[in-house]
Amino acid sequence: MNKFAYITLVASLTVVAHTADVTKSVSVSPSVALDRLTNGNSRFMAGRSLHGDQSISARQESAKGQAPFAIVVTCSDSRLSPEIIFDQGIGKLFVVRVAGNTVDDVAMGSIEYAVAALGARTIVVLGHEKCGAVKAAVEGKELPGSIGAVTKPIQEAVDKTSKLPGDHVTSATLENVRDTVRHIRTGSTIVSDLEKKGQLKVVGGKYFLASGKAGLFKVD
Repeated sequence: MNKFAYITLVASLTVVAHTADVTKSVSVSPSVALDRLTNGNSRFMAGRSLHGDQSISARQESAKGQAPFAIVVTCSDSRLSPEIIFDQGIGKLFVVRVAGNTVDDVAMGSIEYAVAALGARTIVVLGHEKCGAVKAAVEGKELPGSIGAVTKPIQEAVDKTSKLPGDHVTSATLENVRDTVRHIRTGSTIVSDLEKKGQLKVVGGKYFLASGKAGLFKVD
């Protein structure tokens, strides 16, 4: 993205935020945001979720504007609900979901909006075990309708892990998370500029269905 396009996009997002009456608070630092997510997940795993603030007053307050402290990019799988997994209330997380937790132009724009207009400074790409999208990509069978559009972005991760020992779906799932993190970094000047300044962090994660653990990890 050239400098003019970047300035134009940021200006447009600012106008959108103003028009939508978005209330942007002071950004939560990545270290604080990750602590909140980790602590919330620990509560969820232990069956001691606080369920965030879902009160009438919280709902009415959030109607005035939003200021999510983190962005979660995850799979559409019905067993993955970030607000539940990380034990957060209304308006705390900006969630981008698509089967296979990949990022296209629309998803990238959504992420950039949350960063530029809403002040989020932490991005988590959360994959999960037994991912049907990754499994389908590994099997490589012909798929009906538009389902192939889901597996196509995962193919690079499948190819890179094809000769690794162990379960191919497991290794491809982790590589797909890493690929998505790198794609967000290289595909967005808005994200990369802030991360280079140490003001934003993009991390990976894997969710384990039975235990409820969302293990977060650094991606180089």
